Amino acid sequence: MQGTFSKICAKQGGAFDCYLVVPSTEKQAASIVLASAIHGVDTDMIAIADELAAYGVIVAVPDLFWRSVAGPLPRNDPRAAERAQPRLEQIKAGEDDMIDTLRHLGTIPQFNGRAVVMGFCYGGPYAILGPKRLGYAAGICCHASQMLDYLHELGGLREQVCFIWGDEDNRAPTEVLQAYRDAAARMENVEVHILPGIRHGYMMRTSPSFDRVAYDFSMRRACEILQRLQSPSEARNF
Repeated sequence: MQGTFSKICAKQGGAFDCYLVVPSTEKQAASIVLASAIHGVDTDMIAIADELAAYGVIVAVPDLFWRSVAGPLPRNDPRAAERAQPRLEQIKAGEDDMIDTLRHLGTIPQFNGRAVVMGFCYGGPYAILGPKRLGYAAGICCHASQMLDYLHELGGLREQVCFIWGDEDNRAPTEVLQAYRDAAARMENVEVHILPGIRHGYMMRTSPSFDRVAYDFSMRRACEILQRLQSPSEARNF
């Protein structure tokens, strides 16, 4: 299933692009919003979105970099890393985009009111921030980076969150993995999976780190979390 690019109006003014896939059915469905890595809404992100949409859910991939250098950028383009800095401030600004994306989903008749955030690398923190305070029902992230800065955000979080890293991820050193393992040990709603022999960027098909087994595992967990939110009786309005 393939989607189209739409414009989402930002509450603070302006508009940003969002790749959107909506099932051609009147049946209501949950949604998943993909928070991209620094390369933006590229062919890798679109491929993930199209595959998830085939399971009958609504998928949205907002351009979180529209305030600086909009659109997808190649892996060797230095502007990709530059536009993500300063990291904490950029992610904070993107919280508004994630809220606006969720609000836009609310205008789609098929949306049942329940959405998951799935973050990748730069977008990983939104898997915590989304269910913590942006209105999302759950979060999942794959090969997230700079996550020690967001460990404290797990405090008071009640929704389900899932973290997946490889044990050879150079953006997730041992102290990061152990900190999140410890969190999972004391919080029933937090799960952490550390996959052996897997490197950073394993979800991206054009990356040399792409790993089909790890990719399939992550997609399966995302679909399992989504399935729990598909029931109309669990829906809520935004």
